[in-house]
Amino acid sequence: MSARVLDGKAVSQTVRNEVKGEVDRFVSKHGRRPGLEVILVGENAASVIYTRNKEKAANEVGIRGVLHTLPETTSESDVLALLDRLNQDDAVDGILVQLPLPKHINEARVLESINPKKDVDGFHAINAGLLLSGRPNLVPCTPLGCMRLIQESGVDLTGAHAVVVGRSNIVGKPVAQLLLAKHATVTMAHSKTRDLPGLCRSADVLVAAVGRAELVRGEWVKPFAVVIDVGINRIQDGDKSRVVGDVAYAEAAEVAGAITPVPGGVGPMTIAYLLHNTVRAATLRSG
Repeated sequence: MSARVLDGKAVSQTVRNEVKGEVDRFVSKHGRRPGLEVILVGENAASVIYTRNKEKAANEVGIRGVLHTLPETTSESDVLALLDRLNQDDAVDGILVQLPLPKHINEARVLESINPKKDVDGFHAINAGLLLSGRPNLVPCTPLGCMRLIQESGVDLTGAHAVVVGRSNIVGKPVAQLLLAKHATVTMAHSKTRDLPGLCRSADVLVAAVGRAELVRGEWVKPFAVVIDVGINRIQDGDKSRVVGDVAYAEAAEVAGAITPVPGGVGPMTIAYLLHNTVRAATLRSG
């Protein structure tokens, strides 16, 4: 057998089209565009690309996207002052601080300084707590993208066994909460889990978000399972490098019922749901 490929590029375009329609309705009702402000501190090459793509994607769907590029030497107090100004600006609906931050800046302090109602990354402790209590406000973008791809697979999550490999606050924990909300039976696994291969083989839905290249082998996958690969790992292949996920794709695709590729799976969904969160934040703030 060969698994159905869950095409994140195609699905993310559908989400962007949905967001554009929501933006048009928001503008018609409120007379302004939703506003997204992205803060980049330093010149990390990957972060520069990500933030520019976010700004471009926002403007393409009608969101007023603004990128603030600050030098590596910017002080923590200056970043916090900028956040305070954006928090108080009624034209700003979403605020995103690109990670990682330079080492001299306290990442937790910065993230907790974002107004939770404008926290489109969904990382603030208040938003994490609301998700845990079953009253989600703004949810991290990558987990939302994972859930949309799981929905596209057609699997019935009610009573299904979902295994999440990885326990990060950004992906693992929130995606587990979202799966629980859809009535799946969820097991969280990690590097200390005993018999990880056996546990993965019991999963109807397997989400790999551990950050280890091709950790999940084909023999770990239950026949016809839905496999969501969140990992993005660069490995050396002779004199060239290539990007792979946390799942050994070729092996797993021979066993699974549906699977996300890397690249082109979960990655494009993250920016699409950042746009979704921005419009959601604007709508909630505007009543």
